[in-house]
Amino acid sequence: MCYRNSLCKVPVLILSFFQHALNSGIRRYHVAPVLCQRAKVAMSHFEPNEHINYEKLEKNINIVRKRLDRPLTLSEKIVYGHLDDPAKQEIERGKTYLRLRPDRVAMQDATAQMAMLQFISSGLPKVAVPSTIHCDHLIEAQLGGEKDLRRAKYETEVNFQSKPNSVTFFKRTIHFYFQIILENYSYPGVMLIGTDSHTPNGGGLGGICIGVGGADAVDVMAGIPWELKCPKVIGVKLTGKLSGWSSPKDVILKVAGILTVKGGTGAIIEYHGPGVDSISCTGMATICNMGAEIGATTSVFPYNARMKKYLGKTGRADIAALADEFQQHLVPDSGCQYDQVIEINLSELKPHINGPFTPDLAHPVSDIGAVAEKEGWPVDIRVGLIGSCTNSSYEDMGRSAAVAKQALAHGLKCKSMFTITPGSEQIRATIERDGYAQILRDVGGLVLANACGPCIGQWDRKDIKKGEKNTIVTSYNRNFTGRNDANPETHAFVTSPEIVTALSIAGTLKFNPETDYLTGSDGKKFKLEAPDADELPKLEFDPGQDTYQYPPKDGSGQHVDVSPTSQRLQLLEPFDKWDGKDLEDMLILIKVKGKCTTDHISAAGPWLKFRGHLDNISNNLLIGAINTENGKANSVRNALTQEFGPVPDTARYYKKMGVKWAVIGDENYGEGSSREHAALEPRHLGGRVIITKSFARIHETNLKKQGLLPLTFADPADYNKIHPVDKLSIVGLADFAPGKPLKCIIKHPNGSQETIMLNHTFNESQIEWFQAGSALNRMKELQQKSS
Repeated sequence: MCYRNSLCKVPVLILSFFQHALNSGIRRYHVAPVLCQRAKVAMSHFEPNEHINYEKLEKNINIVRKRLDRPLTLSEKIVYGHLDDPAKQEIERGKTYLRLRPDRVAMQDATAQMAMLQFISSGLPKVAVPSTIHCDHLIEAQLGGEKDLRRAKYETEVNFQSKPNSVTFFKRTIHFYFQIILENYSYPGVMLIGTDSHTPNGGGLGGICIGVGGADAVDVMAGIPWELKCPKVIGVKLTGKLSGWSSPKDVILKVAGILTVKGGTGAIIEYHGPGVDSISCTGMATICNMGAEIGATTSVFPYNARMKKYLGKTGRADIAALADEFQQHLVPDSGCQYDQVIEINLSELKPHINGPFTPDLAHPVSDIGAVAEKEGWPVDIRVGLIGSCTNSSYEDMGRSAAVAKQALAHGLKCKSMFTITPGSEQIRATIERDGYAQILRDVGGLVLANACGPCIGQWDRKDIKKGEKNTIVTSYNRNFTGRNDANPETHAFVTSPEIVTALSIAGTLKFNPETDYLTGSDGKKFKLEAPDADELPKLEFDPGQDTYQYPPKDGSGQHVDVSPTSQRLQLLEPFDKWDGKDLEDMLILIKVKGKCTTDHISAAGPWLKFRGHLDNISNNLLIGAINTENGKANSVRNALTQEFGPVPDTARYYKKMGVKWAVIGDENYGEGSSREHAALEPRHLGGRVIITKSFARIHETNLKKQGLLPLTFADPADYNKIHPVDKLSIVGLADFAPGKPLKCIIKHPNGSQETIMLNHTFNESQIEWFQAGSALNRMKELQQKSS
């Protein structure tokens, strides 16, 4: 049985660069699971060695359970069930590094370019696990779905096809990477890694799905055990039942307000309790998706009837039957212990809206109008945007349409501009068939392409000028400064799709749909009723266009040609090895003030087109970071010339002069996206050390992978001892060892010196990455030794 209705029609947009790589490397690309006759293992249609092997998971869990002699959480079962050596692996939450064997890899188009370039550099002929590439980042929102797609195709063809031996798009369509994974590839108990921080979306279907950088994906595709620091486990116990205007999005908005943007770092968020069953499968995915905003390694829900229902509706009833058989391994053990427990009564949970400028600034919707007026935030809403990878399910669209339908019945349309982003081709086609899309258009909405669009800055916004203060409300996951439209004065708030719809109809943050009234076209006041909608369509999903690109049966004769004059792609050169000496007298490129996300370090939006060209993308290095010396972005002092200039230009000058440099950062440095360009760029331009108060998990790993030293102040107050005009030396590298702090000598311009201690989280193999110049260099060294 091949699940052709759900899997063989998965829309994928890939560069022909990717296709050449798939031909010669990713041969097990985009496969469709089917069940073998044994009824114990779900096998793939194309590759006999891809399977859902619950028996192996069970065996590993039993080995670990016997060793630890205690009940296990669900996340422990799935993570430890994928250990490379469960009998000998040292296991201590928050301490040891686990060597794991994930089941598959997923990549989105923007990050896949660099991941594939690194895989090509590895010299390996094919991938070791099923691996997929999905397009959702390279479409800019402006005019609506079809027009924006045509424009993207044209612009891409101009940039790629006009150059000999360069690349082009083929089989063009669009969808959300995360929605496709949920619809097709996630399943209870899977371990999947993906090159996007919102990969945890798959936790809504009971999988451990983790966002990583491209170098981590290369490890898995190369068949190398993947390393992850043994996660702590934060339990979120849900009681009561969602009702009224409260939605799954409010759960994670509430949790974000409790844990903050770094409270989940190094931990898996595990939801449990009787309230879980009141949440749909796609609602659970929403909660897991936005868990990235609290720094969590991933989030997960236990297998239940809502997941079984979703699997059946997406053509995977046989997988649900198999999960039923092994259900005891897909839920937490009774009496298992969490490192921290948060309890939320869903019956008391009120609709929330978080922001602006950070996703953990939580407010009840009932309070936001008064808070906005007090803080001087614009209360008039310019644009409401629903969809994104976080909230673009059939249920989300249905609840929003239910709100819009009420407004239309009273002769109203949205006062604010209003956009809609369906989650996949399947969702788009189904909401068109079932009338939701037309209702949302009738209320004033513009249906955009099934792509990231404004959520990642791919928005050609025309209604305001840059620098104009304004407010937008979205159902997205992030709202960092300038993220959506590159305007630092855009106050972005995140909430549920139905609240976005209601606020867009009212046109103001001062409207509370639970208590406030609107005035219809007949002059009569009315109150919106809480929306209700089916979590899944009554009919089968409409798969929409069949644009799945099959891989060739034999791609061994294919190779990749990249023009040396291409501005979009550039083959990678190995980074230099550590020379065995201490890092003496490094200049400080920038001392960063406050929040510094990966958006600040390597902006998206118009820069996405350079994600495959390291030198070109490096021209956006740290252009959004605020310099403590002058309070400005993209303006730093060149210590050699004493002139102020752009950060990338200054870094290039230092590199040209053979001068090593460091970056000084604040708390949770590198939060946000998994984009490894934020690590590749400083390495490419001559950086050696990043010293901060703390790091976000993915970014810290990415820095290590590229041969940089991510270090943290042993005493956070030492951040104040370093000034942008100082020089730094990291000494004792000859004795670099796990758990042993490094010494930093600060040399001030007046000749005085101070010594501080810096901590790190390197293990032995990661120290070898540093010594070899990068993890990829080390991989090649090991290959040469074994050949």
